[in-house]
Amino acid sequence: MTNENEAAKYPKPMAFPVMVFWTGLFGGIFWSSVGFITYYLNFTEIRPNVILIPWALGNWKYDWVGTVVSILFLGVISIGVAFIYSALLKRFNGLWFGIGYGIILFFIVFLLLHPLFPDIKPLLKLNRNTVITSFCLFIIYGMFIGYSINYEYQNKKEQEKEAAS
Repeated sequence: MTNENEAAKYPKPMAFPVMVFWTGLFGGIFWSSVGFITYYLNFTEIRPNVILIPWALGNWKYDWVGTVVSILFLGVISIGVAFIYSALLKRFNGLWFGIGYGIILFFIVFLLLHPLFPDIKPLLKLNRNTVITSFCLFIIYGMFIGYSINYEYQNKKEQEKEAAS
């Protein structure tokens, strides 16, 4: 009876897919906000608004509303990025897989998806500060997504093992 009372005191843990969803959303919003701060402080020439430029009409996309909408939109896109990481790499321990995932995302965005974003210069024509800042942001973003998902996956696996025994 006391074990049931103890269990009733604590909330049920989040389902793993729900945790992946929130990790992706928060990671996208947080790290694109950091990206905007780096733009504002002139560490990079690229602002989050570049995601709206090919798709949205009007000049609002260049104002603060465009910045907020683009940051939220990047958060939504990041949900998919987190689920892709979860499907492919959640079983692998350590920070290196997240770092590698961030590096792969950097090259996907700046090489493969580059034609979709006309306001971003080709990778080799960007200034050094922009490349270094963007590369570091992608690494930290990948590390955040990777480590968060892997940690929760390993924790859930451990809890299931304890419950089975």
